[in-house]
Amino acid sequence: MPRLLEVEELAVGYGGSQVLFAVDLHVDEGELVAIIGSNGAGKSTLMKSISGLLPPWGGVVRLSGDDMVGMGAEQIVRRGMAHCPEGRRVFPQMTVLENLRMGAFTRPRNQSDEDLQRVYELFPRLSERRGQTAGTLSGGEQQMLAIARSLMSRPKLLLLDEPSLGLAPVVVDQVLDIVHTIADEGVTTVLVEQNARLALSVATRAYVLEAGQVVKEGTGEQLAKDEGVQRAYLGL
Repeated sequence: MPRLLEVEELAVGYGGSQVLFAVDLHVDEGELVAIIGSNGAGKSTLMKSISGLLPPWGGVVRLSGDDMVGMGAEQIVRRGMAHCPEGRRVFPQMTVLENLRMGAFTRPRNQSDEDLQRVYELFPRLSERRGQTAGTLSGGEQQMLAIARSLMSRPKLLLLDEPSLGLAPVVVDQVLDIVHTIADEGVTTVLVEQNARLALSVATRAYVLEAGQVVKEGTGEQLAKDEGVQRAYLGL
């Protein structure tokens, strides 16, 4: 498959503190690639840097062969990348429908109307609550809204940062089922997930990030069977 995302020698930090050190990874079209690692490994920093929210100190980020470094987040969205950040980040005083419309700000209104029907089919609960303010939704419903809002831009590449964080186990299963469905529909996805077992169970391929560096990569199945990964992240 053609290569959609290429990250080479990526170095990122905050102030004078470096967080990522020469990170290399790639994502091919149609893949669901998971990034796992402990708290503080640099997973969310990596996602922010890829999506343009955090300027890198060095290295290259390419989307469909075009260098994204130096572009603003809005420009990167227009190029076909959407980032669903950790913590949901919905607009609490706006309705579900208004939140979804915000996700389609780069596209003509008639096209976004078509995508509304698509996300309502994926997330029937959002259709039921389209007139409800987002701040009154449950945690699981807010996470569904955050993912649906990201899909409204029709991304070629979807970055999902900790979609299961803080959710009840039954809701986690629902969210991961939706992530799998999105990938099956052809949306290339990068999934950062603290729950390594779930992430590896749905991933085409995966990377292990430790102390800001990629230390392992392989298929989801290969890493799930790796003794080091099992000890560190799977509780075995």
